[in-house]
Amino acid sequence: MKTMTTLRRVEYAHQRKMRESNTRIYRAAHWPLWIFVFFLAPGPLVFDLFAGRGNRWNILWLIVVLIGTGIAALRGRLPGAEPGPYILRFTEDRPNPLYRRVCYTFGWNAALNFALMNLLGLIIAVTTGHWYMQQIYAHVYTPVLALIVLLGAAGVLPRVRRSTKGEGWERRYFYGTVWSVTLAQAVLLILWKTLPRSHTSDVTEIVVYCVVLLAVGLAAAAGLLPRTRPILPGESIVAD
Repeated sequence: MKTMTTLRRVEYAHQRKMRESNTRIYRAAHWPLWIFVFFLAPGPLVFDLFAGRGNRWNILWLIVVLIGTGIAALRGRLPGAEPGPYILRFTEDRPNPLYRRVCYTFGWNAALNFALMNLLGLIIAVTTGHWYMQQIYAHVYTPVLALIVLLGAAGVLPRVRRSTKGEGWERRYFYGTVWSVTLAQAVLLILWKTLPRSHTSDVTEIVVYCVVLLAVGLAAAAGLLPRTRPILPGESIVAD
């Protein structure tokens, strides 16, 4: 344990503040997060929007997402929007509710799929000198989405397993991924907007993108970022 704690910051379940209910503000704050997650699900449609080709289908899909997630939030069927935390005890082997498994499956898609599509686009641009992002989103995004959904249905992905027993470790994988891809893609967007279109710029973008992914991933693995510390067994836990 001494070696492990020197390499990685940890938390102990019995030291965490116990929360038996969620405030209205806390519950409402989680709704936009899931709106964003499900709005991103149809990747090619989202690509058209960011490429300046948004149309009525983007608006219609947003309306569907707002209604669906709104109803789920009001019923307490969105992670974080429940009247009270579902997971209270770290070692308790509780069934993972279907709504959590569905939400976090699409959460993984939002975190992984777009990051992979952008990385693939960068690799092709650097090696061929041409950008094929529209073709990538049209032909690759959906198979990756299907694979992630299948992994979620099989209970393979962290936070999507049939039991919540490993939540103290699984949450850090999820949030570590979110931190990594969010920061890396934000930096990539800045570079894309500021650098001139050239092969040198493409090389710079892929190098910086990969460095940020790696650096933030290592920081998350060390438990230096919020919600990335493993929670070791103890008396109780409130998992966000």
